[in-house]
Amino acid sequence: MSLTVGEVLKLPGLEGLIVRAGHLHLQRTVRWPYVAENEGIAEWVMGGELVFVTGVNHARDEANLLSVIEDGIAMGIAGLVILTGGTFIQRIPQTVIERAEHHGLPLIEQPYLLKMVIVTHAIGTALVHMAQARRTRHDILSQLLTGDYPSLAIAQQRAEHVQLPIDGPRRLVAMRLSSVSVLFERHPPTEAERLLQHTRQACQDHLEAWSRIRSETLPVILQGDLFIMLLPDQETLRADLQGLYRELTTLIGDMTLYMGMANRVENCGHYRQALNEARQALDVAESLHPASGFCDFSELGVLFLLQGIGDRSVIDHFVTQTLGPLIEPSRKQPFTLLETLDALLQENGNALRAANRLAIHRNTINQRIQRIEQQSGQSLDDPLFRMNASVALLVWRMTEVPSKEST
Repeated sequence: MSLTVGEVLKLPGLEGLIVRAGHLHLQRTVRWPYVAENEGIAEWVMGGELVFVTGVNHARDEANLLSVIEDGIAMGIAGLVILTGGTFIQRIPQTVIERAEHHGLPLIEQPYLLKMVIVTHAIGTALVHMAQARRTRHDILSQLLTGDYPSLAIAQQRAEHVQLPIDGPRRLVAMRLSSVSVLFERHPPTEAERLLQHTRQACQDHLEAWSRIRSETLPVILQGDLFIMLLPDQETLRADLQGLYRELTTLIGDMTLYMGMANRVENCGHYRQALNEARQALDVAESLHPASGFCDFSELGVLFLLQGIGDRSVIDHFVTQTLGPLIEPSRKQPFTLLETLDALLQENGNALRAANRLAIHRNTINQRIQRIEQQSGQSLDDPLFRMNASVALLVWRMTEVPSKEST
């Protein structure tokens, strides 16, 4: 639980605040309010601040306000509030509004008659209440994740008291930023550390905003270098996580991000087990570098063995040798035979059930089976080929960008 820019605007007494830009980004987390008394703000903020500029101590002309916008974007502030009216800033220049909108920075106008002490007091009080509730929620979840709680019944009672929905089936997802060494190789230590913390904060903010719009949300937990999410088990979860991964890759620059997902757990008493499973899946993802950045614990099996192969080219050669002849780059759908082979293996070789899975006619799948055997030079009745193909398909699904028609 955290205070967002949008929630600030809804606080009692702050109805006079008006959003001028960044309407689609009001989910940004506000760490604290900061009144900027210097000409620039880059040296005085660390990210997450709701920055107020008044024009009292420095002339805030168009050029200065544009510079403040650029500083705020670079430093990752939550939003910018400009006081207008009185004898200082009469209005917000249109260029400033357009610049903030272009960068997705919430820009808010505060009439000068709305006293600053009222605004900062309301935000400060809300932040204190939010922080207390946040600490309680994180404490409960951290205890459940480590198994370090006095009793499960007490943990459930505490969760109910703070309206923390821990009952019901969930999937635990653990994420970690990788290739951190790249930052320290390319930048001086101080700058590398600043970039690392800024990126971690950007990821946390994005994860919290992403989880907030989902039903039955739970807070994102930080444990060491892990981001941990406990998500409702839904049919679209895997596709949703792939979309989330693509969004996060735009935030992490030269670093990489990997995810590991645990098996479904039915209640909060199994969160500790789920975290252990997600860690194992995450370790495999970091070893095999899937294009989706994602590994599901339920799919591990032989991947544990593949993880032990030090030379990744050996794995790639095996996949290419096994599946390469079935890829048809000249066709509109080059992976049709791979998807058909995958469906056949999923249905234990039953062509009729595989045809139903693919929503195609039985004659069509029989034709595809003939093409698979002709182009691979193997028989689907050969158990060794089926085993090799199953392993190769598992690696292929992880390391290749799936086609739009992929099953």
